[in-house]
Amino acid sequence: MSKLFTAAIAITALTMPAMAAAQSSGADTSVSETAPTSPPVAERRDYSFTTHGITLSDPYHWLKDQSYPVVDDEDVLEYLKQENAWFEAQMAPHQALVDTLFEEMKGRIKEDDSTVPQKDGDWLYWSEFEEGKEYRLHYRKPVAGGEPQLLLDENQLAEGKDYFRLGAFSVSKDGRYLAYSADDNGSERFTARVKDLETGELLDDVIPETLSGLTWLAGDTMIAYGKANENWRVDNVRLHTLGTDVSEDVEIFREEDEGFRVGAGLSAQEDWLVIGTGDNETSEVWLVPADNPTAEQTLVKARQKGVEYDVDVRDDTLFIHTNDDHINFRLATAPLAKPGEWTTLIEGSDDFYLTDFELFKDFYVTEGRLAGLDQVQLRAYDDAGDVTPIAFPEASFVAGLSNNPEYDMQKLRLSYQSMVTPGSVYDYDVKTGALELLKQQEIPSGYDATQYKTERLTITARDGTQVPVSIVMRKDRPAGAGPLHLYAYGAYGYAVPPGFSTSRLSLVDRGMAYAIAHIRGGDDLGRRWYLQGKLNERTNTFEDFVDVAKGLIDAGYTSKGQISASGGSAGGELMGVVVNTDPDLWGAVAAHVPFVDVLNTMLDKDLPLTPGEWPEWGNPIESKQAFAYMLSYSPYDQVVAQDYPPLLVTAGLNDPRVTYWEPAKWVAKLRATKTDNNTLLLKTNMGAGHGGKSGRFASLYETAEEFAFILTQLGVVD
Repeated sequence: MSKLFTAAIAITALTMPAMAAAQSSGADTSVSETAPTSPPVAERRDYSFTTHGITLSDPYHWLKDQSYPVVDDEDVLEYLKQENAWFEAQMAPHQALVDTLFEEMKGRIKEDDSTVPQKDGDWLYWSEFEEGKEYRLHYRKPVAGGEPQLLLDENQLAEGKDYFRLGAFSVSKDGRYLAYSADDNGSERFTARVKDLETGELLDDVIPETLSGLTWLAGDTMIAYGKANENWRVDNVRLHTLGTDVSEDVEIFREEDEGFRVGAGLSAQEDWLVIGTGDNETSEVWLVPADNPTAEQTLVKARQKGVEYDVDVRDDTLFIHTNDDHINFRLATAPLAKPGEWTTLIEGSDDFYLTDFELFKDFYVTEGRLAGLDQVQLRAYDDAGDVTPIAFPEASFVAGLSNNPEYDMQKLRLSYQSMVTPGSVYDYDVKTGALELLKQQEIPSGYDATQYKTERLTITARDGTQVPVSIVMRKDRPAGAGPLHLYAYGAYGYAVPPGFSTSRLSLVDRGMAYAIAHIRGGDDLGRRWYLQGKLNERTNTFEDFVDVAKGLIDAGYTSKGQISASGGSAGGELMGVVVNTDPDLWGAVAAHVPFVDVLNTMLDKDLPLTPGEWPEWGNPIESKQAFAYMLSYSPYDQVVAQDYPPLLVTAGLNDPRVTYWEPAKWVAKLRATKTDNNTLLLKTNMGAGHGGKSGRFASLYETAEEFAFILTQLGVVD
């Protein structure tokens, strides 16, 4: 629901898998004049702690700077710099390959690319890249005709900075003002500003430490936002009145549960501010008039543990998407006057997983998955049985609503891609059912889809569960077992889409197959699929991944030791587990910003995001069982004296989601414990956070480094 805040709001510590999959999190490396000839060895310092009567030693605890989020401990910084220098020294012999891969990947990017303009009110809005530029420029022009107007140049904002990320971007309803926020170091500490689009001047209004959208209210005189607290959790909604000092901002909502996160957005008709609060399993929604946001708020329904719901409003009717009586969610309605009295509109289904809905003037749209494949359906308000599914041309694909900013839409903007079809933008004519292709991702260096094939198969896991796998490869890939790359995420109910990637072609065109394992922990096959990979069933995720690898070997796609694997964040935890349990399967592993010090992080309630993570992983502070279960798989705690595959590990010094010391401690322990001479590299980005470098070419270069590591370790390229 593009205009509406979804109440299952928990800003999790480990999300952003798409970014982790698309790019590695590299480093601004510091290299000594003389390249090191041996890897750094981290000092062991005595440290132990006792919980639930169990005492654990943690000799690398000192790598966590006690002044975090400020990192100024010279010993810590020196160790990270030494690891970066070792990374540079080990990658130096492969520099020509890195450069070749980078130029290949860059050659597949249309440098002067732009989005398809979309109407919103009296304006057409779009963004574009200029050739050679790292960041976007944002434009608009009048629908009635006229010259384009530059709204914001991210390149100017990023000038002189190692990192830049645009956060919120919100034009006032009258088109006069632009409110936007930006992060310039990767810490996800955003500062919001307001630009007068008539004069081009920045107003004096500056709102620091935001971590939310920026929503215009009260006739464009106010902005609703969420301010991060001292633990970098958004537990509030505040109102800023244009032209006043931020010290005068008014708090209109506060959440007292430290595990919940708060967010807000407008309803479909923009007449209600919808305030949502929740964690990973429970949510609650409040409504307040958008033209009078300090008025009395309406509670839709009080929170009930394990019940998630989100809400939109049409006239005097609430639409509620909830899992209260079915695991795969239902859609209900309620009168605005009695918001807690829910009547089923669309029943929950064992087969169809209802993931989202969006309201428009003359119809509404539901989105979901059937047998793991995306579904988009138009529905009539006056007849629940009047359903029009939008048909797509391939058997396996990724599709969904795209940018549809207006309530009265007669042509829906859709996105579409598959593992062999580049990203495409369509308009769907609601009256005729016609799909019009507006744009397909251009690949300047050339791409012939007929040279590739994609397959979807299922592999039986050890408990009998059928795990889907999506694979892409060249049609002329030699028959028989060959090198294969296996990717997965497997957490937070995030389904890894079988979509298109230009970077991936640099592996596939060298004879590798590329496979995505749709393992439990994601919600690829419905909500139950997600629940079977969290809390006390978390190890299903790891076992599924290993069993998929073994199944691909048995099916003749690859062989033991010829599989490279990668995952980021919670997917990096997955990498950490499987190199502990089945090290001989992998020929190379890339673990990006990996969540590997699971137990210590979940025991530290003072870390900004930990309390909100307990519903996902368990609370080892309160539960001895949760403590023991986490200990049994936590990658850092389970490092043992054995041979490990070649490993590339990345970190971000400013990462607020997976703190830098998790991968640093893990690598230090691996160096001291493993019994092989295989490559082990740690690359810490000293000027960014969870997503790595922010520019499109800088991040692409890091992907080239990762692929060079994989190709050389597997012996695909010398």
